[in-house]
Amino acid sequence: MRFLLALFALLAFATPAHADDIAAAGRGVVRVVTIAVVEGEVVGFGHGSGFAVAPNRIVTNAHVVEPAARYPDNVLIGVVPSAGDKSYQGKLIAVDPARDLALIEFSGVSLPPLTLYAGPADEGDALIALGYPGNVDVATAQSMSDFIRPQSPVRSQGVYSGARSIAGVNMLLHTANIARGNSGGPLLDRCGRVIGVNSAITNGEQGDANFGFAIADSELTAFLREAKQPVASVGVPCLSIEDRLAADSAAAASAREQAEADAAAVAAQTRADREAALDQARDRNLTIRENFIGGATLLLVLGALGLGGAGLLATRRDPRARQAAIAGGALMAVAVIVFFLRPGFDPASVKVAAPKTRTTAADSGTGRMICTLDPARSRVTVSATQNVALSYGGDGCINGRTQYAEDGHGGWERVLVPDEEATVSVLGYQPATRTYTSTRYLLGDEAMSRARELRKGVTLKTCSADPAARAALASQQSAIRSSLPQRWNERLVYSCKAVP
Repeated sequence: MRFLLALFALLAFATPAHADDIAAAGRGVVRVVTIAVVEGEVVGFGHGSGFAVAPNRIVTNAHVVEPAARYPDNVLIGVVPSAGDKSYQGKLIAVDPARDLALIEFSGVSLPPLTLYAGPADEGDALIALGYPGNVDVATAQSMSDFIRPQSPVRSQGVYSGARSIAGVNMLLHTANIARGNSGGPLLDRCGRVIGVNSAITNGEQGDANFGFAIADSELTAFLREAKQPVASVGVPCLSIEDRLAADSAAAASAREQAEADAAAVAAQTRADREAALDQARDRNLTIRENFIGGATLLLVLGALGLGGAGLLATRRDPRARQAAIAGGALMAVAVIVFFLRPGFDPASVKVAAPKTRTTAADSGTGRMICTLDPARSRVTVSATQNVALSYGGDGCINGRTQYAEDGHGGWERVLVPDEEATVSVLGYQPATRTYTSTRYLLGDEAMSRARELRKGVTLKTCSADPAARAALASQQSAIRSSLPQRWNERLVYSCKAVP
């Protein structure tokens, strides 16, 4: 027994997880070890693989833990995570020999549960197996302690070769290389979601190709339901990060082209409006000038008549001649003044009125909303896709309690680094388009520790109208974002609509 306790107390460092979906799923994959003990001495040893369906529960094959089910007082179950520095003792919760499935509970650490894919698989789809093949262990293990030393699972890739039934159990046939020791490990799609539980391989004789069998997700779901164990499940088909980024890039390019076309149309309309305004101003100016010239001509004629009348009155020695001459001269002087005061035309003085816009609460993105997932713009790998209730009060205040920081693009952003989950989420809201996004990074222990350390510098927790406080929040969040991988694992994009 002392030897067994010493084995479980061994420390080792695991290989850090990468940012891709399969490595992210590997955080929840474990080695399952069975150790038979009689009178304090180890008399038997076996191992397989398993994966988390809850933070403290894992699924494996029934045949992996069959000795513990048969001799519960003499066989211990060990759970060895893929990361960390410890192994943990497990307890058998449920077992189904017919389906070859078992559920194990343990304590001492929380693992990130894997998500099941409940949708259909097509023959030829790429699949990945994760686990701990025994032939690799034989080649690399130096002692029994290596079997309970945390290390990353081995991945192998193949394709889905079709559905089969063995003894009434639905199975998936695939070409991913697996071996003894992979039993109980997950069979994943490209997005890292579980579509089956690896259980058996065919015997390659005389050069025959090897095939693997995995218990279908439908059997796994039924087993967990009977064991009253909830599990995360999604039915959205897998979209690779490359495909999502390419689609986003194409959409961004299309949006830029549309924006340029809209800008060109606005510019053309502005030019047309200015030309029309110039024509109207020119016509008005011409009419006014003609009126000034006509008025000056009339005054000039009247002045000439006044002077002519004054001359006629003067020949008659009429005392009114002087008054008539003054009046005629004044009219002619006014005529000259009016002529020179006729308005000129300055095109620069013509102003074109900008289009009037009216902003209301309905189109400012504020108020209570229901946000619905937009599958065409999303990449779903591990999260549920139900609607999200959201309330935006302006200045980045979400749901009346959480302050978001300016993202530099007219929107607001908040970085969440939870204590219990190995996931960093970047939440964003664009009021102009009523678009809400949740971008998730599935990280390993080292990356999560770094993000949590940086999160300690974030002090603004509640909504604030202070621009300086929001600017500080933006700077602190930028430090967290700079520590994240260049590529995310999941992005959910929601279209929000106002509710009464």
